Amino acid sequence: MPASKRLGGQTLQFANPPKILASASIVGDVEGEGPLGQTFDIVLEDDLWGEDTWEKAECKMFEQAVRVALEKARLPVERLNMLLGGDLLNQTISANFAARALNVPFIGLYNACSTITEALMLASALIDGGFAENAACAASSHFSTAERQYRHPLELGAPRAPTSQRTVTGAGAFLLGYGESDQPSVSITMGTIGKVKDLGVTDSSNMGAAMAPAMAIIGA
Repeated sequence: MPASKRLGGQTLQFANPPKILASASIVGDVEGEGPLGQTFDIVLEDDLWGEDTWEKAECKMFEQAVRVALEKARLPVERLNMLLGGDLLNQTISANFAARALNVPFIGLYNACSTITEALMLASALIDGGFAENAACAASSHFSTAERQYRHPLELGAPRAPTSQRTVTGAGAFLLGYGESDQPSVSITMGTIGKVKDLGVTDSSNMGAAMAPAMAIIGA
């Protein structure tokens, strides 16, 4: 039997941790006006980004985030082994259409706000296991598509609850592998698989209350 790569009941430990070779981020104008505005690769002036629907704009953001990360690593898309990622929409449609344009092996994921960390953990396991030399991990969301998906389409003009959050308009991508990196090297050494816990939060507009316990556990 090979040596176990598990620590306890939930944590995976990678024997040959892959590195983050490059990263990319694209955000909307509201996010660009925040304190991190100067750190994003692309800040949109128009959240439609030249498209005729918000969903198409989100798909474009997802695809371009992957392409920018590949450009930073000087890796042609033809040499990308696989793409893992998702978004917040039905059938992860933004990620799927972006994957069609990129034309690389694709594993679609849906884990809401933790989709990108799920992608990073699974990609690390695949690379550590020798099933891939590199992998791109990406996730996207868009305020206007999320409103249509989860709450009230903006065109209805429905009032928002005081506890409702604003979904980020943005997309992010990471490229993992063992090659050279032109940025400070960050390796993914472990990944912990979480458990689903129902703490009785019933207000669908108050996502902060649903997420706060998880953050409290992480920070403990």
